[in-house]
Amino acid sequence: MTDEIDDPLLFTLFNEIGIISQLSNAAFEKVLPDGLKVSHFSVLNHLARLGDNKSPSSLASAFQVTKGAMTNTLGRLEARGLVKVKADPVDGRGKRVFITAKGRKARNRSIAELAPLLTELAKAFPEKKAAAALPFLKDLRVYLDQARD
Repeated sequence: MTDEIDDPLLFTLFNEIGIISQLSNAAFEKVLPDGLKVSHFSVLNHLARLGDNKSPSSLASAFQVTKGAMTNTLGRLEARGLVKVKADPVDGRGKRVFITAKGRKARNRSIAELAPLLTELAKAFPEKKAAAALPFLKDLRVYLDQARD
């Protein structure tokens, strides 16, 4: 038996987003090829969409993880030939990250492997309903991104 909890609206909203994130990540990880994890795909997707030649620090900041966590992820991706980490030509102590052709292929294959799940979701949530949710979610993302430190 559960009692009704009168949580604030925005807490309930963030709670739902968190649960959706957990469920969607678990579903995506089931179909990711070659043992990729969502964290690996996310870095490949970021580099493919927004361009590479990023520093590990800027990637850590973008993903809100520690430099150590990003270094670990990049090491795993580099060991698989999906990214290349090179010395920064301007700052010899720094590094720059580049997605490889194999990394782009893995990213695109990951999206293709997700297609059956997206097809099922499209049956349950018509395009019009999904499209109606996007403006609010984008506004929320932009606000949270600008408010972070």
